[in-house]
Amino acid sequence: MSDTLYARVQAAAEDTSYRLRRTGRGFDMTVDVPGLGRNTTQVHTYRVELHPRDKTFTMTDIVRTHERGAFGTSTRTVKRGRVRYRTWSRSLDGSERTSFSSADGRRLIRGAAQELGWRELRPPTGKAALVFGAIGGLTALGTLIALAVVFWP
Repeated sequence: MSDTLYARVQAAAEDTSYRLRRTGRGFDMTVDVPGLGRNTTQVHTYRVELHPRDKTFTMTDIVRTHERGAFGTSTRTVKRGRVRYRTWSRSLDGSERTSFSSADGRRLIRGAAQELGWRELRPPTGKAALVFGAIGGLTALGTLIALAVVFWP
């Protein structure tokens, strides 16, 4: 069952710059992000964990960025979770344009999964962020109400 999903995503990614690699619990789909400049490279990986018994999967973005600075310095960063962004660039003479959207890879994987009846679950980090966001929102609302009560004329 998971082999079928992998094959479907692989077929959908054919003739694109996405590369697939099997992992112990699913697969990674990786792409080099274009258009970031001469001194910056970025690799975006969509890590897909499959749960074949339930026909569910989770998807986590892993974005690795390497920036080379002056005097041989460099900075490497890694972001995990749900990372959304878009890049675009144009050559100096305007003849070549490149663009990238992190949503495109997600759509490719979701489309293939949906065709086969698979359902996406939120990764644990996404659930935690939702809980903390709700708590923060409720705290802000409570603070605003308290301020309104205290300073109401």
